[in-house]
Amino acid sequence: MTDRHKIPPAQPTRREALLDRLAATPRWDVAVIGGGATGLGVALDAASRGLSVVLVEAHDFAKGTSSRATKLVHGGVRYLAQGNVSLVREALRERSLLLANAPHLARPLPFVMPSYRLWETPFYGAGLVMYDALAGRAGLGSTRFLGRADVQALLPNVQPAGLRGGVLYWDGQFDDARLAVALARTAARHGALLVNHCGVTGLLHEGGRVAGFTCRDSETQRMFNVSARCVINAAGVWVDEVRALDAQGLGQRVEPMVAPSQGVHLVVDREFLPTDHALLVPRTRDGRVLFAVPWLGKVVLGTTDTPRHDLALEPRPFEEEVTFILTEAARHLARAPTRADVRSTWVGLRPLVKPPKDDGENTRKISREHTIVVSPGSLVTVTGGKWTTYRAMAEDVIERCHDAGLLPAGARMPATGHLPLVGGEHVIPDHPGLAAAPGWHGYGTEATQVQALAGGDTWLAEGLSEAMVRFSIRCEYARTVEDVLARRSRLLFLDAAAAARAAPFVASLLRQELGDSHDARLGEFEVLAETYGRVLPS
Repeated sequence: MTDRHKIPPAQPTRREALLDRLAATPRWDVAVIGGGATGLGVALDAASRGLSVVLVEAHDFAKGTSSRATKLVHGGVRYLAQGNVSLVREALRERSLLLANAPHLARPLPFVMPSYRLWETPFYGAGLVMYDALAGRAGLGSTRFLGRADVQALLPNVQPAGLRGGVLYWDGQFDDARLAVALARTAARHGALLVNHCGVTGLLHEGGRVAGFTCRDSETQRMFNVSARCVINAAGVWVDEVRALDAQGLGQRVEPMVAPSQGVHLVVDREFLPTDHALLVPRTRDGRVLFAVPWLGKVVLGTTDTPRHDLALEPRPFEEEVTFILTEAARHLARAPTRADVRSTWVGLRPLVKPPKDDGENTRKISREHTIVVSPGSLVTVTGGKWTTYRAMAEDVIERCHDAGLLPAGARMPATGHLPLVGGEHVIPDHPGLAAAPGWHGYGTEATQVQALAGGDTWLAEGLSEAMVRFSIRCEYARTVEDVLARRSRLLFLDAAAAARAAPFVASLLRQELGDSHDARLGEFEVLAETYGRVLPS
């Protein structure tokens, strides 16, 4: 390997240095509020153009919706049925770029759609063949029509009663929270400053325009004034709260633009779907879609699409949602999981864009496409969309900022289309796929650096070593037990009880790395793990 192709060593993320830079920088080109998929994508896009960029996140990167996806990088096959071909084309293009830029975090995944009525195989199969045609060279594999025996071979626990055949097609799968961390670290490598656990407390206005914001470090309570040419509100389902701050500063009011919808996921052991193929039910009895997806040694069952009017940081499922998922799973799996088999339960809130005068009750009919709005005070708000198209959304946001005259002329053209994320550069070492047991899958070219740290052979749980915890603290912005076990590792999302058992040792490592007085928030995490592991009684 030539010097030009050497992999840069992982850079430490010393919090004191981050906060000192936040205080010392007089003005930024771009200041981003929100560290989910959209905000991180915007930070990387802007930094890759040579702009000075700061991003603050009130909690942890991907703490909200962006760590709670169904783990699918999809081209929007459901949108094809709605006739939204342009959205499907964009998603297919972005799917291809994501798999190329982060091959350690995303991979192709085969789906099997079993048929229990004669018309289902030709009907759905025809649509999926069209899906392949739209993908063109970006396709991941060809759609195949399957006989009954083929479906049973690919889905060993599929319900055999009434099974007539099925269809196999390809989409993608990824690790959402680790992708978010990779985006943050890649943006930092391009000069951006990213600070988690630092929430915005107010907006600064000058001459009727947003000129920055105030924010508070949650660890030290230290306050900062951040000045910027362009302030971008990428707070996910909470964008309306930031919009309200803008309107208050100008003596105005705003109407909400987000109608939250919640998606529930249940995680069970691999024995309920002992295969590397996902199961897709395109239409349940009430017209929804059900997935059973192998992921990191477990199986994710979901999801729902239920209107929710509160914006809880840790939303919990409604009783009827759990019942729906388990009931539909029982219709399609010969041996079906029960509530006692659920290892973890988690819920994500989707920031769906609400049309004017819409009450937001039917979230399945609300747009999944992103929306960008520039307020009278020049606050740029972006919301909607999905993980698959985060990169295209980010490009649109920065271009809109340019069009609005909020950014200096002469910034370089967007450069993220073929920009590998940290860990995804050049040759990727052998690692198990995302459907296999968790472990080194999320480190790519950095795996050797991680293994070289103290505790490389000390395992705290399946897929989590002491060295991984140390690396997350030193180089991946982790500050709390939850940061480590929910998002640097995915243990909380895979097995809440196992995460609770590992938590005290993770807390001790945080104190070793950050000082004996550091608050690792162990008690808070133990309560959270108990919540994730508790399934509502029937």
